[in-house]
Amino acid sequence: MRIRMRIGLVVVATLVLAAAAACASSTTRRSGSPVASPAIGHHSVDLAAAEAARTSPEQLRAQFEQLLGQHALLAVRVMRSVVLPASDFRQAATASLQQNTGALSRIVASGYGRAQADRFTQLWQRHITDLLTYANAVASRNAPAQQTARTALMTDADAYGSWLAAASKGRIRASAAASVRMHVDELMQQLDAYAARDYNRAYQIERPAYEHMFTAGATLAKGSLPPELAVGLDAAPSKLRSAFAMLLGEHLELIIDAQRATFAGSPEFNAAGAQINANTTALAQAMGAIVGPPKAAEFQSAWADHVDGLMAYTAAVAGRDAAGEAAAENRLNSFAVTLATYFSKVVRNQLDVVPLTGAITTHDQHLIDQAEAYAAKDYARAQQMELEGYRQMLGVANTLVDAIQRTVKPGLPAGGSQTGGGGTARRP
Repeated sequence: MRIRMRIGLVVVATLVLAAAAACASSTTRRSGSPVASPAIGHHSVDLAAAEAARTSPEQLRAQFEQLLGQHALLAVRVMRSVVLPASDFRQAATASLQQNTGALSRIVASGYGRAQADRFTQLWQRHITDLLTYANAVASRNAPAQQTARTALMTDADAYGSWLAAASKGRIRASAAASVRMHVDELMQQLDAYAARDYNRAYQIERPAYEHMFTAGATLAKGSLPPELAVGLDAAPSKLRSAFAMLLGEHLELIIDAQRATFAGSPEFNAAGAQINANTTALAQAMGAIVGPPKAAEFQSAWADHVDGLMAYTAAVAGRDAAGEAAAENRLNSFAVTLATYFSKVVRNQLDVVPLTGAITTHDQHLIDQAEAYAAKDYARAQQMELEGYRQMLGVANTLVDAIQRTVKPGLPAGGSQTGGGGTARRP
């Protein structure tokens, strides 16, 4: 089951990565202290534990971004489960969506205060309810009910914009509701396409739906900060960290989409696979902006093999092929070493191969466990593996960006991506 192919779709994040990499070497926070990065592995940032103390601006941004991006994907899956229908999975996915809302509310409380968090929760829950109302209307082919739900969702978006303007004391304008309007419009569009079995369009919309909500996290973080702190979130290192976290998180979630499509035996698989390839291309081009095209080509080949190994394992689980599972797992272990060695060379051995190999192996294990749980219809565990795997990708992104800032930038080509030459630009 091969899904590797070369295609040209590259997200806007690639441009962000390229621009950020060109100027992200020694920038530090105004305090002069370095940003602490979560360790790679199971114990990366706990997105649900923000209520105890106020976090740094960078951590606040990362938490908002990850949770908002995850909200979009969970909403996509819950809405699709209504159309299928898939009541058992919907129950587990809805529980994950509620868990996500609770985590968001706690982080809003840490940034904006408890009273504003209570209002946010009220608005967000209504938003989710109206999304489900829209999904039910699509499932029952009730056009008037769809239009009513659409109107309610746009009203929800405007209410969110008003809330954010007030909660941020005017630092963020009410026009920020436009991002939520885009969000609900994309969720409705993807569901319409999914219900019509236009899976290519549904999955094409899913990626920007995730990316738009992920990047909205920076706005939510800025609104809770005084201007002298908020401005630091526009610095190149912060943007670089964010862009890597977004693309790596997207990689994991798209693999999960393809895994679940494998078990469904549906034509969704090819549509999901195409978006995995698009994400791989985006990651490779982003790496190319930092390390140059030849090294980026090495990354793309190794990363594509990594993806193929994950899907081979999933196919073996679906076919109850124990020998195939063992062979695929051995391949994945080999790919983990290859990828870890690649990254270690890129950052000039600032990161040891062993912990990097462990990080990639942990990532693979999350996806292996997710596949097995989903195949066994243990959807609650499958959702938990998704959550843990998604969290871990932030730790991977942080560790890699820290190493890139220390070691790669001094050797970048003159002008970097700003010259248009990428890795072929002349060195000073």
